[in-house]
This record gives sequence, C-alpha cells and structure tokens, in this order.
Amino acid sequence: MNPIAFTIFGLEVHWYGLIIAMGIVLALLLARYTATKRGFSKDAPFEWILWLFPFAIVGARLYYIIYNGGPWGWEAFAIWNGGIAIYGGVIGGAIGMALYCIIRKQNFLKVADATVPCLILAQGIGRWGNFVNQEAYGNLITNASQQWFPFAVQIDSSHFTELARQQCLDAFGTIPSSAWFNATFFYESFADILIAIILVILISKVDINGLIMCGYFVLYGIARCIVEGFRTDSLMWGSMRVSQVLSLILIVVGVILATYFIIHHFKNKQPKEVRIGKL
Repeated sequence: MNPIAFTIFGLEVHWYGLIIAMGIVLALLLARYTATKRGFSKDAPFEWILWLFPFAIVGARLYYIIYNGGPWGWEAFAIWNGGIAIYGGVIGGAIGMALYCIIRKQNFLKVADATVPCLILAQGIGRWGNFVNQEAYGNLITNASQQWFPFAVQIDSSHFTELARQQCLDAFGTIPSSAWFNATFFYESFADILIAIILVILISKVDINGLIMCGYFVLYGIARCIVEGFRTDSLMWGSMRVSQVLSLILIVVGVILATYFIIHHFKNKQPKEVRIGKL
C-alpha cells in the first residue's frame, strides 16, 4: 500500500498522519462522554487537547531519539520522516495534563480517568499507520498455514529490520523480496480497542478517582509487554527491550496505586467514631 494518500499543492499527505488524525478526532468524541462521567462539561476535552497534544508529540519524539541514538540537530524536528514512540507520548501528555491541572486547579485523577479510555482508543487506531508503513511487525513466519492476515503480515524486504534480515538468512539462506511476519501492530491494536471498551464500561460504574487510570496502567502494560516480545524493531536498553521494562513498571505502579485508592476510599467512608465525654 502506498504510504502517501494524496498530494495537494506539492505537499505529500501520508496515510499515517491521516490515521493518527482520525484517532485523535474519535478520541475527542469519546472524551465528550467520559468527561461527563467525572463531572466535567462536554467541552472540557477541547481544552485538554491543547495541553496534551504538544507535550505528547515532543515526548514521543524525544523518547525515540534518546533510545535510538538520534537523529539530533535539525533532523530531530523531522517527525514526518518517522521516529516516535508511544510511551514517550504518554509521558509527555501526562506532564502536559499535570501542568494544566496545576494551573487550572483541577483534580488530576479525575482528568486522568476521563482521558485514558480516549488515549487507548487513539493508540489502537493509530497502530494501523504501522500497517501502511510496514513497521512494528514481529518475528518471521515460515509455516505457510500461518501466513494469513491478521495473524501475519507480508513485509517487503526494503522494510526489513536488522533482526528480520537475520531471521530470513537463518531460515532461507538469503534475503527474499518479501516475507511474512507476526502482525504485532494488529495484536496491539485489537488489545487497545478492547481495553478502551472495558475502561468506558468501568468509568460509568466506578466512582473511585484514579481507578480508571490504574486500569489503563495495568491492562495496557500487560498487553504491551506480551506483544513487545514478538517485535523485531524494539528500542533496546542493552539486552532489554525498553518498552517491556516500562510495561512491567506500569503494571506494578498501577496495582500499587489502585490498592491505595481503594483503601483510602473505603477508609474515608467509614463512620467516624463517636466519643462521649464523661459527665
């Protein structure tokens, strides 16, 4: 599939950008619903996005550059050439949202609960940009019975990662013009959209601030940790996959925070002890 959707006035418009834009629009529409579940107006998300998006883009790019060793200089701004990472976007967006809550004097946990279902929905949709760009795929599939979409995806040799090339050499003794690999982008997209549905259901039933955010931490952390193990283009930290390490941290933090929020909630709901002084 041609990664360029169309050209207008000499400017190439890529499918990846259009898909991301679609994810943002659908996330905003969903946010109009989730915002009301945490006591905000339907229009509040339009203000949130002004704080979230710039920080998320900077965070996603900076994260990729740091762990990929470049590019630096002016090339660091050329995100249209590729090179962003979702965890960096989440961290950057969280910083932007924290600043918003401090300046606007809003409850961070309430805002986070309202935004994470929308965030994971946008992530799920955005993963289809990887399909167009032939990236974020997994290990080589040599069994013909497993070479079908969406279990696997066919990748041109021009998009092979170093690990993918080595797997082909080990399996075929040469580099084929194309080969089948695990469609890990689809695995994560499916998991993200499923998590979004779960969180939307929970936000209308759970009234403990911060629990929806913790649900995102734990569920996405589990899904990403599993899927990342199949990928051939992971950002590495020595012998460790950076995203798997962060996913495990996210799971642990989510469980600890959820436990604290639940205990704190029910502790505050207990009737205060009535003390009767001596007459």
